[in-house]
Amino acid sequence: MNELERMAGNVIVCGFSGLEAPATVHQWLAQQAVAGLILFKRNIDDVDRAAALIASCTARQDPDLPILICVDQEGGRVARFGDPLLRLPPMRTLAAVGDMQLTRDAAMVLGRQLRAIGVNLDFAPVLDVDTNPQNPVIGDRAFGRTPDVVIQHALAFADGLRDGGVLSCGKHFPGHGDTDVDSHLSLPTLRHDRARLDQVELRPFHAAAKRIPSLMTAHVVFEAVDSDVPATMSQAAIGQLLREEIGFEGAVFSDDLEMKAVTERYAIEEAGVLAIEAGCDLLLVCSDLEAAARVRETLATEAGRSKPFRARLADARSRADILRRRIDDLPPPVPLQNALESAEAQSVKERLGRYLVGVLN
Repeated sequence: MNELERMAGNVIVCGFSGLEAPATVHQWLAQQAVAGLILFKRNIDDVDRAAALIASCTARQDPDLPILICVDQEGGRVARFGDPLLRLPPMRTLAAVGDMQLTRDAAMVLGRQLRAIGVNLDFAPVLDVDTNPQNPVIGDRAFGRTPDVVIQHALAFADGLRDGGVLSCGKHFPGHGDTDVDSHLSLPTLRHDRARLDQVELRPFHAAAKRIPSLMTAHVVFEAVDSDVPATMSQAAIGQLLREEIGFEGAVFSDDLEMKAVTERYAIEEAGVLAIEAGCDLLLVCSDLEAAARVRETLATEAGRSKPFRARLADARSRADILRRRIDDLPPPVPLQNALESAEAQSVKERLGRYLVGVLN
């Protein structure tokens, strides 16, 4: 593997099927040619096996550049780990309690438990504002129906994850809350004017820009920003709006490039190039290792052909590396049993049970 291929691999986070990592994954990890892995329910049958899986993947990692081990563990219907980890309600329900300290404490306990298993980045909190009752994909995943509620509780959740030893990733920029199409299935379009976006969708991202180390894009066309392409592939959305106007300096993840909002219109290799050009720093390819390999080869080829693209790819890798190095600045993992049985975990469970009776009834 040459240096351009390695650089290209280091902006990719890939997923795979099964309870054990395939030989291809171990080969890429040994070559230091992938930024990280994302785990789903298909990779997890119990926490001990998940911890062993992660340990096998990180055994030969560069001690100065940890591998990202990522998961979507929000609460409610988006939770890859079940018992015995802390089970959180949907974020709308959690925020409705109105106790930001509980939100932060719950995220801290969850983060500590995830880190004990080996996870170091959670694709949470959701920064979308739930303004559309017909939204099929966000809904109660959002903390609330107003930007203020989302800001308060999302930032508390991100702080709690950090306290527990896990990096956070806010999603889905510039805002997926008012769509009526699931981007897993097709490409949504948001037709609000820029004034509305500034008042609602963008406010949580402005608030998060200095507090959250990474953000994830939305495969959504925002007509007021760029009417031609989804935000993931839009220089206007990422390079101009997010970087220049909002001032976000952290790492930008694409949402999964295998989602139909992308694949209906682009070959995945083209989507990868466009996402990097637009300003993404890390590309999610969540299930197909062959597709991830094709994206890597295409990025490397384009970097060899184009000096401007090579510079942008090098910048993306640098931002990805900075994010990975931030793992060492987090609180270290504790033994899993301690994380599961700590006084803080028991307190959060009791408070959740007590408060949520009133919220749910």
